[in-house]
Amino acid sequence: MRRFKIIARSQGLAYSPKSFLRLASGLGTVFVCALTVPAIAQDSPESDQTVAQENYGFDEIVVTATRSSESLSRVAASITAVSEDDLGAGKVQDVASLASSIPNLSVGDQFGVNRIFIRGIGLTSIDLGADGGVAFLQDGAQIARPAAQLSGFYDLQQVEVLRGPQGTLYGRGATAGAINLITKKPTAELDGYVRATYGNYNNVGLEAAVGGPISGEKVMVRIAGKYENRDGYGVNEFTGKDIDDRNAYAFRGTLLLAPSDDVEMLLSGEYFHENDSNYAFHYFGATVAPENALGSILGGETLFTAAAANGTTANIRNIYSDQEPLNRREGYSFTGSIEYTPGDWSIKSISSYHNFERFNRDDLDASNVNMFGQNNYDESSESYSQEFVANYQGERFDAIFGAMYFKEDLLGSVRVPLTNLGLLFMLPADTFNDQNYLQQGKVSIDAYGLYGQGSYAFTDQLKVTLGGRFSHEKRRGTGTFEFLGVVPTDKAASWDAFTPTLTVNYQANDDTLIYGSVTRGFKSGVINVGSQNDVIDPEYVWSYEIGLKTTSSDNRLQANLAAFYMDYTNLQVGFVDATSVVTTINAASARNYGIEAELRAKPVDGLTLELFGTYLNAKYTEFQSGDYRQGFAVVDLSGKRLSNAPEFSFRVAADYDIPLSMPGTLNLRGEVNWQDRVYFTEFNNADATQGAYALLNAGLRYTADDDRWSAELWGRNLTNELVLTNNIITAPLYSSVRVGSVAPPRTYGVTVGINF
Repeated sequence: MRRFKIIARSQGLAYSPKSFLRLASGLGTVFVCALTVPAIAQDSPESDQTVAQENYGFDEIVVTATRSSESLSRVAASITAVSEDDLGAGKVQDVASLASSIPNLSVGDQFGVNRIFIRGIGLTSIDLGADGGVAFLQDGAQIARPAAQLSGFYDLQQVEVLRGPQGTLYGRGATAGAINLITKKPTAELDGYVRATYGNYNNVGLEAAVGGPISGEKVMVRIAGKYENRDGYGVNEFTGKDIDDRNAYAFRGTLLLAPSDDVEMLLSGEYFHENDSNYAFHYFGATVAPENALGSILGGETLFTAAAANGTTANIRNIYSDQEPLNRREGYSFTGSIEYTPGDWSIKSISSYHNFERFNRDDLDASNVNMFGQNNYDESSESYSQEFVANYQGERFDAIFGAMYFKEDLLGSVRVPLTNLGLLFMLPADTFNDQNYLQQGKVSIDAYGLYGQGSYAFTDQLKVTLGGRFSHEKRRGTGTFEFLGVVPTDKAASWDAFTPTLTVNYQANDDTLIYGSVTRGFKSGVINVGSQNDVIDPEYVWSYEIGLKTTSSDNRLQANLAAFYMDYTNLQVGFVDATSVVTTINAASARNYGIEAELRAKPVDGLTLELFGTYLNAKYTEFQSGDYRQGFAVVDLSGKRLSNAPEFSFRVAADYDIPLSMPGTLNLRGEVNWQDRVYFTEFNNADATQGAYALLNAGLRYTADDDRWSAELWGRNLTNELVLTNNIITAPLYSSVRVGSVAPPRTYGVTVGINF
């Protein structure tokens, strides 16, 4: 399903939501008026419009995120599926752009680490080895490292996003939800495609796939790959070199064996490589000290002081640094599954191996002199997972049983050479030049889970689902912490958790589902690599949700509504403490509640409209921590909003097939995405926030009558809004300056595709 995306003009970081609300009101009026057109037409049963209505309703979407194949409209949970038509250049093209299609989801990178938040819960820790609150999978196999989750968006069939804790079916690390990328599988007919893209910033992209039979329907194969190369979105003004550029490629091979009607075996292998200056630390200014307090020690300049000296305004898409951002990452993986489907049963084994390595370098002091700020990250992860899932489907009783094992060895280091640190102690500048701030070591993780879930239909309308999962996780860390002295950091811990779920769903009629659920979620405790941190306790959540899913009888109108309340205990929060050491602690408690509404409509032939709106109230209820703006005095943070938790967000989208007098289809799509203010720290300070903003994405596509080729002109962030996606308050050693990441600027291009 394609989209047409429209937007109001935002005024940068100071954008006021009033203009957007006026626009949304106007678009909502148009939306409602459009819906009345077919209703009026239905008054005349003999009209051509009535006949046409039978043919252009929404197709049924089948999802597998609930560990079985179900119709999306019959799943008693908040789940959104992004289809193949919505993926690709100019659309949902990576993890970050998922936020444009999923209610209550936001994404921001941090030093090349994927930070996904659902309903205000996600990855807040900045330490090496931290885990997020969203389970991330590809073809049902977990990708554990957040930095390794940024590479798989190509040749996908569908992306499924479950919102809310998934403690029973996914267990560890799913306190906010789960995302599953589903790759395209080989078919018994030869097919494939080639898509070539050229855009601004000399963006060159190539994606291609080919697959088909080797031996009829018994042996099939598919090969896919993607190449991306573009100039930087910014420059290092001190050296003149590009930053936030991209030079990456990936490829995947898949083999499908079907020796009999009830046995299917699938094996895939994937490789990814990137070497560029992506994921730069951008400097946003000072917090507790004058802007040039640190740079003046060695006579250095920052982006802001250099701009002031030239009589210009600092462009925070650029940096001004003696250190070039470096981004080197490589990974490969293998996933194998065997599915046996005798009678009413389906028994499946999923095995997966992932190997991932990365090196990132950035400049913590954000200046053009070497002031103990060269920040080097090394991360190497090797993981293996095995899961068995059995599904039974009877006339009134359905059941899922599963067992999983996960093992990961994570090695890494965070190294900051203490070059020129002596100046801070009134000593010769090179006194500590041969020393480092250094966290290094290894963390080994062993986890297993046993789960079961059964559903019984008491009547044709009423079904009750009851399930539970037992999880065990053990972590052992070995290593050292060095900062003007060396301290061993060896520690070990293990945790057990039981996470039950109860769901009641009432099928009022063929088109309307009403449900309510209670679920417990569990996120394992943490031992970070080479960290002085005490062992961090697990976080838990109880989630309560009620929902409504309804469609019109002709499937031209679909509406989903969900209301939820989540009660968190020991929420894991990371920051830099008063001693300039990265620290993670447990907030005592937090609670989130909100509403999500989604509406899709096809009021007339060729026109698709979409709308979603969310309200989220996510706040700490009991939490005390040291505030960097008050000399790290302990303050009460009760009532403060959680990070990356906008109170309101909206999306309005439309997609229209323009009638042509020639063969082929011309499609116009566009969307408005508006997000309320978010804070990036638990203190909700004005120096770590992103104001409300709106983004416009649009595209115009021609598709040949036989669907053999297409050409599309597309653009994203067409009003060129400057949006912060992350903001870290650095160590007091660097005067607690602000660094972080920014979203891409205006991008546009042309994509030509050939199908065969």
